[in-house]
Amino acid sequence: MRYVLRRLGFFVATLWTAMTVNFFLPRLMPGNPAIAMMARFHGKLNGQALRAMEVAFGVNAQESLLAQYFAYLRNSAVGHFGTSLTFFPQPVSGVVLGALPWTLGLVGVTTVIAFFLGTLIGMVGAWERGGWFDSILPPVFIVLSAFPYFWIALVSILIFSISLGWLPLGFAYTNGARISLSWPFIGDVLVHAILPGVTIVITSIGGWILTMRNNMIMTLAEDYVRMARAKGLSPLRIMIDYAGRNAILPNLSGFGMSLGFVVSGAILVEYVFSYPGVGYMMLQAVLNEDYPLMQTLFLIITLAVLLAILAVDAITVLLDPRTAAAS
Repeated sequence: MRYVLRRLGFFVATLWTAMTVNFFLPRLMPGNPAIAMMARFHGKLNGQALRAMEVAFGVNAQESLLAQYFAYLRNSAVGHFGTSLTFFPQPVSGVVLGALPWTLGLVGVTTVIAFFLGTLIGMVGAWERGGWFDSILPPVFIVLSAFPYFWIALVSILIFSISLGWLPLGFAYTNGARISLSWPFIGDVLVHAILPGVTIVITSIGGWILTMRNNMIMTLAEDYVRMARAKGLSPLRIMIDYAGRNAILPNLSGFGMSLGFVVSGAILVEYVFSYPGVGYMMLQAVLNEDYPLMQTLFLIITLAVLLAILAVDAITVLLDPRTAAAS
């Protein structure tokens, strides 16, 4: 119980700090979103319209900074994040909810696939250390992971879209298609997700392979693994239940962080494929000085990372109860 309360206290304190920084940082920057919006109208708005925009964007000059801060905390608690400058006059919450499913579907699924495939390949490679499997797959994927996301994405577009014409160039679905839960539309979405999904898996799997292989090699040298061998247990059980279960624990923290950052999207991949996810939206928000949208995205990323860390801590305690006792 003490361990749970300590982790929850860390969660609350970190979230409050992140929200405070998220509030003050944009306000320390020159200008404000209302002035940026006014520039779109070539300065043809009067003072009353400018003040109305400042209120809409949460930078009301008529209120003190402290009053704005508490208003920001109140609005964030109820999910009111203001109006987007990039997608004006849509509310930020609606804009984010429209892009979030695409990022979760693409980056979330590929992150989980890369973790499990990388963990499995690293575990088997360490178990078969020096064999053909360990000599081929881990080095190939580790080398591929050294290439930038956008380079792999551009090469895959050149080969499979432009040269062979097998897969679409980009976007999440065929232009003009009606969004629905029908099987034809789902199939269309899956086809459009192949190239960006494979790109993310190829460029991220190497790190999981390398860390799991190294952890597994050190775990195989432990006394309890030798004891399991001496008892005559099957190699598969030793590899999974004894060595793999303990070797994966250090990887879980990194996996939790990766899951948390899923909501930020793979910015370069989404940009290259014009994928309508959160990463592409974040880039647009930065380019357009859309402070309300940037603040909301940064807050969601922070919250997702903290929740992922809490989940990983719980899983770690279930796999190794000594963690809670040591804390």
